[in-house]
Amino acid sequence: MALEIERKFIVTDSSYKSLAKGKKHIVQAYLSTTPDATVRLRIIDDRAFITVKSRNAGCCRNEWEYGIPVADAMEMIASCNIAEVIEKTRHYVEYAGRLWEIDEFAGRLDGLVIAEIELSHSDEAFELPPFVGTEVTGDSRYYNSMLVSLSYPFD
Repeated sequence: MALEIERKFIVTDSSYKSLAKGKKHIVQAYLSTTPDATVRLRIIDDRAFITVKSRNAGCCRNEWEYGIPVADAMEMIASCNIAEVIEKTRHYVEYAGRLWEIDEFAGRLDGLVIAEIELSHSDEAFELPPFVGTEVTGDSRYYNSMLVSLSYPFD
């Protein structure tokens, strides 16, 4: 088991693109979106994963992630997915010695861009890059497991 400690922020401008050191295409779907046991399938370029996450406690939650064959992930998405599939491009940005992951959502979530930073402990200090604005860590509308059933901008 791994403890995920993550903070999320709305991205306010596209200046992160010039700082990005790489990007990946992500397709993700859910087998469960209940807050107590979220089960996600994710295909990142040519690799696939199944992930189980526990309920959030602030910016912390338990996470178990395992690599699986891409063909199995595609088959599970086709036959077991319970909501719309999310597609996004993830940009990797180093800022002030920290790795930020910037997700640009596509399709019905087009226009939504979220920056995430993973931390070692919940009160860890870090410097905010100039392209981030409002923190949305505790706002459930910004959980990917909720975005599968919401439109953006939110009503």
